[in-house]
Amino acid sequence: MPSLDFDLEESHFRAFYAQHSVALDAACAALTDMVAAVVTRAGGVEVAKVEGRVKDADECIRKFVRKYRPALEENNTPYEIQSYITDLVGVRVVCLYEDELEKIAAIVRGHFAVIDVTDKVTAVESTEASFGYKGLHLDLKLSTTERNQAEYAAYAHLPFELQVRTIIQDSWSVLDHRIKYKKSIPSELKRRINVLSALFELADREFRQIRDATAAELLQAPDETAEPLPDPAAVDNPQAPSKAQAPSSELNAFTFLKIATHFFKDFEFEPSKVDGFVDDIQAWSRGMTRARFNALMRETVGVVKRYKQHFEEHNPQASFNPYTVIRHCLYLSNKAAFRPALRNSARESFEAWLQEQTEPKLQ
Repeated sequence: MPSLDFDLEESHFRAFYAQHSVALDAACAALTDMVAAVVTRAGGVEVAKVEGRVKDADECIRKFVRKYRPALEENNTPYEIQSYITDLVGVRVVCLYEDELEKIAAIVRGHFAVIDVTDKVTAVESTEASFGYKGLHLDLKLSTTERNQAEYAAYAHLPFELQVRTIIQDSWSVLDHRIKYKKSIPSELKRRINVLSALFELADREFRQIRDATAAELLQAPDETAEPLPDPAAVDNPQAPSKAQAPSSELNAFTFLKIATHFFKDFEFEPSKVDGFVDDIQAWSRGMTRARFNALMRETVGVVKRYKQHFEEHNPQASFNPYTVIRHCLYLSNKAAFRPALRNSARESFEAWLQEQTEPKLQ
């Protein structure tokens, strides 16, 4: 029965916590898996991790004392501590970008019953004196349909807290908890904490804008396959400047993808591999332009594809993917400059085949 005796209610809460600790752990695991499945199934967002935790008993009591006890005792209202702890079980979804916070919140709102929502973004931005981390906190419980299903009976009416954060916000929350005496501190320290918080916020914004700019670059990269070929001398001599292109038209990841996907329409080029491969091309050529790359591909890819067919007939277990084709095209366009593009064994095999193509056939 509720009372105004804090020591008694604390004792009752600790007994309740100990009695239900195993069940709380099981509920936490189940709810974490459920949230992960809901967010993953919905798609449209990139989730870094989904994790859960059962709130420590001491932490629960400190929260009650801080948020609820003064008003309850002032109003002479009896209480049971566990009734005020809605986040005994907490689930955290960490996404990549700040504009995905509300997308994830919308997904879970459509699946779970919402008790309350706390917008940490608005809370932090409303005062310069607050050093909290941004993010969304939702108090949830199972939907009416799920609460009536036997498989969810053990935690059907258990509320839980869902935290939705970006990776940057999650990192700030960890570091923020290590900063002591944040409210009543000298102005200089408070200013430094504000600067640190602003840097984290700026990093979040910059990651999102870089993502958007990358997508825009991929859409805006010019179609090199429709351009006239550059000065042939530039193809023969990779160090010679092209008369047809300005210095700013160098080959980069975006223009490489535009050209490569024209020649290999059904192949998915992974960003991490493209990044390193284009870097290698530039190191070998010392200034490869997008037009020169397109030109050498057009001039050599037919020969290399014939060699690819020959190679695969004699080496059915070997891989000859588009990167391998491009390496052979580079080498064929300028054997001196692009010698590092092929290993010794691959280069010797290719040269032997090329020699066969030039030798007269015996009648």
